[in-house]
Amino acid sequence: MAAYGLYTHIASNKFRSMLMLIGLFVLIYVLVYAGALIAEVIIDNSRTADAYLRAAWADLYKAAPLATVAALAWIAIAYFFHQSIIDAVTGGHDVTRTEQPRLYNLLENLCISRGIPMPKLKIVESDALNAFATGLNRRQYAISVTSGLLKALDDRELEAVLGHELTHIRNGDVQLMVIAVIIAGVVGFFGELFFRVFFNSNIGFGGWGSSSGSSSSSSSSSSGDRKGGGGGAIVVVLIAIALLILAWLLSQVVKFALSRSREYLADAGSVELTKDPDAMISALRKIENRGELQGATSAVMEMCLDNPREGFSDLFATHPSVQSRCDALVKFAGGHDPGPLMLPSVDGPRGSESAETGEQTTDGEAETGGAARPESPPSGPSSGPWGSPGAPGAAVPPLPPRPARPWDSH
Repeated sequence: MAAYGLYTHIASNKFRSMLMLIGLFVLIYVLVYAGALIAEVIIDNSRTADAYLRAAWADLYKAAPLATVAALAWIAIAYFFHQSIIDAVTGGHDVTRTEQPRLYNLLENLCISRGIPMPKLKIVESDALNAFATGLNRRQYAISVTSGLLKALDDRELEAVLGHELTHIRNGDVQLMVIAVIIAGVVGFFGELFFRVFFNSNIGFGGWGSSSGSSSSSSSSSSGDRKGGGGGAIVVVLIAIALLILAWLLSQVVKFALSRSREYLADAGSVELTKDPDAMISALRKIENRGELQGATSAVMEMCLDNPREGFSDLFATHPSVQSRCDALVKFAGGHDPGPLMLPSVDGPRGSESAETGEQTTDGEAETGGAARPESPPSGPSSGPWGSPGAPGAAVPPLPPRPARPWDSH
């Protein structure tokens, strides 16, 4: 499906995503077939491999409707309770305009400018710099922001982050990611269940050993039965294990593909809403490698603005790198990338200087007194974008002025 421009990319992406979600249901049937193979071996480990395969196909035909209903029931449960589960994991809680006027007003302005219903706002008490959107319908939509992000970002950067998460809601990314995570969770759950049941019981390879040992005393009955018996069971179990591993790997790849393809579109959508690519780039650079939520599961991290966790090289990374996202904003939105940034120490809502030492120190004092803090940028000509000579720990340099927008005056 060819795509030209942002909106056709969104439509094309949704189409491909639906195909991948259908593929996840296929993975469930693969799991059922693998389970049927193991069950047939448990029932009788003396048949040939071909007999096991035919019996498992018959079992799959009978169990497919039940497996479909069970998967749909799992999704229905998650539909109503997924937000409560996420809040329990992250510690997120609802906030009102009175509690967070700055955050609330920024999001409200974005929603009014595009006629988008206002989602709920949640705060996650964490020093991590991250945000994520959740929900499966308008009544459930919510944007969660960490308290650390509120302290580290200025208004323009925070508005860009909110625009990013609002775009995930506008584009339907949130629903698709939640459903993909749910179904992939089913794959992982039942795959682990099969392994535990098989290897922690007396019916695994050890069971075959005792069975073959007892049968060896009466093995004179038929050498053909011996060839088609235990050997066939071992082959079938190896096939079942391979199918379980394949189903799990494919479920992870589908989740990663859903996440990676949407982050670029959400960045572009944020720029479309705010008309400020520099703010989005600056926010990404501040968040870079600082978004790890302590105690959060991998499923929650996959929904976040940035997921610092990486798998085998870049193949299993759930998000594109911040560098590639900034490069795309520079190339297609005309933004300016300052490069990786080193955050100053903060203890105020707008990045004020830390009061740990009580006073600023000069270069000479820093060499002789106290342990150096890597978070604090060096002073001097080479201090980089976060500081300037004579102003150690200075706030982020002012961004280029943004064009005036109609809703700014309201």
